[in-house]
Amino acid sequence: MNAKVLKTKNKTRIQRKRRIRAKISGCAARPRLSVFRSNRFISAQVIDDATGTTLASVHSKALGFKANKEGAAKVGEAMAAALKKAGISTVTFDRNGYIYHGVVKAFGDAVRANEITL
Repeated sequence: MNAKVLKTKNKTRIQRKRRIRAKISGCAARPRLSVFRSNRFISAQVIDDATGTTLASVHSKALGFKANKEGAAKVGEAMAAALKKAGISTVTFDRNGYIYHGVVKAFGDAVRANEITL
């Protein structure tokens, strides 16, 4: 792809991200589950925005998975396990400007399947 096209795509994602973050925030009772995906990996972290702390995080590179739907589902299961270990059952889902489709959807569905409310 052309460098100008990639710059525009990332710019529009950042604009979507800012619109989303203006409306949602995490607190101690319902922290924010933020997802980041690249072409090679997917990572997620649970953030308490009131104190600015990360409560739990997972990364597909550390788990040995790639950023495809199957890998995202496995990372979602690992995230659900980390949330249960931290005693969190309800989170606010922050798709980070990405369209809820493909890898991001597989991750979200895997978290929901493990009895975590998004």
